[in-house]
Amino acid sequence: MIRVLVVDDHPLVRAGLRALVETAGDLLVVGEATSGEDAVAAVRDSAPADAPDVVLMDLSMPGIGGLEATRLLTAAETRPHVVVLTSFPDPASVRQALAAGAVGYLLKDADPATVVAGVRAAAGGGAPLDPRAARVLLPSRDAGGAGTSAAPPASSSSPPVDPLVTGREAEVLRLIARGRANKQIAHELGISERTVKAHAGSVFRRIGVADRTSAALWARDNGF
Repeated sequence: MIRVLVVDDHPLVRAGLRALVETAGDLLVVGEATSGEDAVAAVRDSAPADAPDVVLMDLSMPGIGGLEATRLLTAAETRPHVVVLTSFPDPASVRQALAAGAVGYLLKDADPATVVAGVRAAAGGGAPLDPRAARVLLPSRDAGGAGTSAAPPASSSSPPVDPLVTGREAEVLRLIARGRANKQIAHELGISERTVKAHAGSVFRRIGVADRTSAALWARDNGF
């Protein structure tokens, strides 16, 4: 059972998320919080058997907001997987949330099934990222890598795809870009989790990234 903490200052949103999460047989809401302070306290004070695996975190709340709460939670000894669930798809919010330690970024108008799948992916080590959040990051990544030259921005920031990632590694990268966890990738491809980890590590080195979120963004930027 995947344990979930819902963090939002609007009672209606919390009630809706609780109802949505608990329709899935493998998810359980173990608590609700109305602010960042409450979220940090709930995780800190929870017994091991009740500690959340995933925190659905709003960004805009009174007191300590979602960004600072995410930093505190991901720096703690017990580190839940924080998935931001917000209404803000702007580049600054997305970048700040991921820099704070969030493993995923979803939008509140997403399909309910997307939110449920995102919780599952985060619990399994995946990086659920709404495509709209990914898109707003790509221009800044391209601009940073390409400078003022308009000649070959894609090839200057990322080498061509075919020579870099092919075969089974490409399949693993595609599934990482879709937010799949290693266990899910192993099941879909019929290989072991150890093999998935080996392919993922090789891909990360080839494309010059250090984590799954950056790999997902690179993959989407390069046509995967």
